[in-house]
Amino acid sequence: MVNYQQSGLLRLISAQSSADAAQSCYSLSETGETAIGRTADCQVIIDSNLYGGVSRRHAVVKPTGSRTPQGAPIWQICDLNSANGTYVNGQRIQGCQTLTVGDRIMLSHNGPEFLFEHRATQLVDKFAATGSPTPSSPPPSYPPQPPVYPPQPPPVAVSNQVTASQLFPVVSARKDLLRKGYLIPGILTVMMVVLLFIFASSPPVFNLLLALYLGGGGFYFIYRLCGKQKPWWVLFLSTLFTMVILVTPVLSLFIVVFRGILPGNVQGASPDFISQLISHFFGAGLMEELLKALPIFGFFYLGSQLRPPSRQKVGVWEPLDGIVIGAASALGFTLLETLGQYVPGIAQQVARSSANEFAGALAAVQLLIPRILGSVAGHMAYSGIFGYFIGLSILKPTQRWKILGIGYLTSSGIHAFWNASGSLARNFGDLAVVLALMIVGVSSYVFLTAAILKARQLSPTRSQNFATRIAPPN
Repeated sequence: MVNYQQSGLLRLISAQSSADAAQSCYSLSETGETAIGRTADCQVIIDSNLYGGVSRRHAVVKPTGSRTPQGAPIWQICDLNSANGTYVNGQRIQGCQTLTVGDRIMLSHNGPEFLFEHRATQLVDKFAATGSPTPSSPPPSYPPQPPVYPPQPPPVAVSNQVTASQLFPVVSARKDLLRKGYLIPGILTVMMVVLLFIFASSPPVFNLLLALYLGGGGFYFIYRLCGKQKPWWVLFLSTLFTMVILVTPVLSLFIVVFRGILPGNVQGASPDFISQLISHFFGAGLMEELLKALPIFGFFYLGSQLRPPSRQKVGVWEPLDGIVIGAASALGFTLLETLGQYVPGIAQQVARSSANEFAGALAAVQLLIPRILGSVAGHMAYSGIFGYFIGLSILKPTQRWKILGIGYLTSSGIHAFWNASGSLARNFGDLAVVLALMIVGVSSYVFLTAAILKARQLSPTRSQNFATRIAPPN
């Protein structure tokens, strides 16, 4: 007697090379998961050079434990939160989806495509094979057949000859240095270290260089997380514009409105937490977040006056644009506020009280480092959150004022909570201040990263986003 067992099979139908074509069939396990992705621990390994949109562990195919009326196992495919999605018959799946024979599975847009099939595996009854009579009791069940994977290619012979590219890798890797080697950040770091050594005896220049490096590093982190390319001069002008505003009469006008007309006079408010929160909400939150958002509105207007593709490159047309420009504007605000107000003030105060200029310079550096680094969860986070809502209001103009109002109040509220946390020491001690600052700082960073991830999902240019790929485009 001859029996047949149905097993699952994935057949690659979009091979881009002869190697792909040679290994185009992959058997599915009936007892475990078959992982598909770029890493070596996957059962179906995708070439990252051909399919850069596939995640490291993109999806798995696994048995459901059920069988069809004909006795064939039922499999399902599950997306592993991949960056570019898993598609079955052209539709992106959420979570898992049961497979039927003939289903087409594609990993990311224009990625590798597989055809799900069944394959009959022949099982020969051992009694029929020997000619022995079949016993009255049913024959013992056969154990599940192990998955059959395509044979591994023979090992490639390694030549003992040393090539010029092996001896001088900088020549052969020059195309990837900018894309994958973080070449520019590394060069800037080396240059900054040299300059810091040179100006170690000049505190003002040393503090300026250190602030530029730390602040630039924080912004670069947010920029890489966003994955939206903007011209460098747009970002530079956003930073410079905010710094210029802070030293012009425009700032005085903001102060008159938010701290004179509105209840934002922090110095005249009561020392209790609620009074400080209200005054900081108007005098710091609403005032400073609107001021830092001016470059976002400015580049939105400038972009609307240009023609494509400059319109999209320069202007603000989606939440990612607002986040990136808002963070660049916040960098300028942090640099000028720290270097122009806080650092000189603490240096003079400590130098006078200790009669030691070195102690004042040391205290200035100790204040500068946490203030600049903290801007990632501080000013950059507040402005990035508001920038997200500004970009979202552009995508959804029918709900523009509602979106802008929620974003403005959210960023200003988080800002006010941070500033007012110091007043808790009066009634609850310094430990309460530390805990409150940690909670608000973590919350603001969580809000920012959540806004960035959602902005990447909403982005009309998601396919060009370098944060969702292995490397940014050339």
